[in-house]
Amino acid sequence: MAGKLVSAQPNTFEYELLEGDPDRIKTVVATSNPSTPWIDPATLKLRHRIGRGPFGDVWLATLHQCSEDYDEYHEVAIKMLTPIKEEYMRTVLDKFDNLFSKCQGIEGVCLLHGISTISGKICIIMKFYEGSIADRMARLKGGKFTLLDVLRYGIELAQGILELHAKDILVLNLKISNFLLDINDQAVLGDVGIPFLLLEVPPPSSDVSRRLGTPNYMAPEQWQPEERGPVSLETDSWGFACSIVEMLTGVQPWCGRSVEEIYESVVIKQEKPHIPADIPPPVENVLLSCFEYDFRNRPLMKDILSVLRSSQNMVNTDGVWTGMEDRKISDKPSGYGYTKWFLSKDHLQVGDTVRSRKPLNSCGHEYMDVPEGTVVGLEHDTDQNGFVLVRVPRIHDPLRVPASTLERVIHGLAAGDWVRLKEENKKHSPVGILHSINSDGNVTVGFIGVGTLWKGNSSDLQMAEPYFVGQFVRLKTNVINPRFEWPHKTGGGWATGKIWRILPNGCLIVKFPGRLTFGEKYSSFLADPAEVETISFSTCPGIVKKYQHLEDFHWAVRPLLIVLGIFTAVKMGTFVGKKIGGSKVKRPQSSTVQGDSQQTDGQTIGNANNSAWLPPSVANILGVSAAAAR
Repeated sequence: MAGKLVSAQPNTFEYELLEGDPDRIKTVVATSNPSTPWIDPATLKLRHRIGRGPFGDVWLATLHQCSEDYDEYHEVAIKMLTPIKEEYMRTVLDKFDNLFSKCQGIEGVCLLHGISTISGKICIIMKFYEGSIADRMARLKGGKFTLLDVLRYGIELAQGILELHAKDILVLNLKISNFLLDINDQAVLGDVGIPFLLLEVPPPSSDVSRRLGTPNYMAPEQWQPEERGPVSLETDSWGFACSIVEMLTGVQPWCGRSVEEIYESVVIKQEKPHIPADIPPPVENVLLSCFEYDFRNRPLMKDILSVLRSSQNMVNTDGVWTGMEDRKISDKPSGYGYTKWFLSKDHLQVGDTVRSRKPLNSCGHEYMDVPEGTVVGLEHDTDQNGFVLVRVPRIHDPLRVPASTLERVIHGLAAGDWVRLKEENKKHSPVGILHSINSDGNVTVGFIGVGTLWKGNSSDLQMAEPYFVGQFVRLKTNVINPRFEWPHKTGGGWATGKIWRILPNGCLIVKFPGRLTFGEKYSSFLADPAEVETISFSTCPGIVKKYQHLEDFHWAVRPLLIVLGIFTAVKMGTFVGKKIGGSKVKRPQSSTVQGDSQQTDGQTIGNANNSAWLPPSVANILGVSAAAAR
């Protein structure tokens, strides 16, 4: 079927070039038509399967290339992808065309020959490499590399990943078995872009789940990119750090755990892979930062590459660290919730409009030192340790402010703002979080329902109601079928919950303190910010609504009020009983009985003989004399 889409066939091959001297021979890769990556299935012959992964099987095959001038056979590796629905075949092939053209000429990346179909499955044809880093580690004593080897391989791989990132290509499947070794023992990226090709392509059956990577190396947002995402350049930082840790220790991250257990650890409990303690402090710190739950706080690949290169220069041939640090200091988030890697991504320039940076996942500024101003000077550098001079309206002298406390504002918007699409798209939520904005107005936004960052222009957006951790929210009354499951109250209405965390795409993680739950499974729920409204005690109308909000505040409110009510009733009953029992009124004694009987409500109350059983106070109320009562 796919063979009808493109009829041309690329002629990609290697040959040896002899330059006068027989001892000077070099290998040259030639491609007669690199713009057409389609390969005729008839020229491919499968030999045997050599691997299996989450996206398909890897086969060793022979590629027959011929023309008027040559007739050659080449060993190639074929990645035969898992089945894809027919209506998505065209999408995947088009995406591969783009990937193929972008990968041409990138060093440190596996050579792509082209694409074909065999037995109705899409096949990606790549250069065959004899082994991988995983194969070499399996042959080493202890199953791990020395620090020098880890740094060398890490630098080579980071360079290749960085080149792919520069062309907006995400790898999303970084692991040691995909790190191939060429004949010069240089590390090369294999399986390039395959998860990215299958992003947002559903599996052929609802019974089959398609993961966007290998579980042991997947970042939190990778598990559910449309709900907990989006995936980004920093997603690869997590997988790369997992691979570096495995090369250092010889142990796969989350080794021995099932897929469900890894999901529980990474996504729900927000645990991090174990990092060895006997490594250089800069390497340890950057690896720790790669495992930040919020990908915005992770370093980019250029930051990781810089740390690996500087650390390589501080390790001697025996693998001993020669740096001056005598203790390890982790790059923990600041009081605003940002790591230094987040702050280093925004370099301020003279002329930029800036304002005070608001804390992460908050709706307002805690310290509005600079409501809005213009950068008029730079002192030294503009990283998180530098200072800038800002001119603020109605203040004569420029303010000297740390660059880390400022954020750039363009067209009234800054990274981290809540925004809403002016024209809503039913495929995804209209409310999201702004991730970046350029001087020309181009923006990237995280929306629920979009697995990658949405790209557009600031003119497509408007400011939206912000949300922050700690707010109480519930579904709007007009929401009948919410995007995510949401619990009901006992009476049938929507329950009120408390925002516990805000994901980079604006997805709210809500817990319900008013509901008593056991275990983690039902302790939190996801929510679309476009479907909820905020609730507070001060805005609740009437005493009943205020009481209901108190019940939402904690599950123990109602039991506490019941216990308090019972305790109050018991105390009041005791108090009243004591009052009644102790209020004996003294009356004058008389030997004369005032009457033989008295009519009350048609009933006859007898004399002393008939009323002797009544207490004095009750007898008095009923019209019986005290003497008769006695």
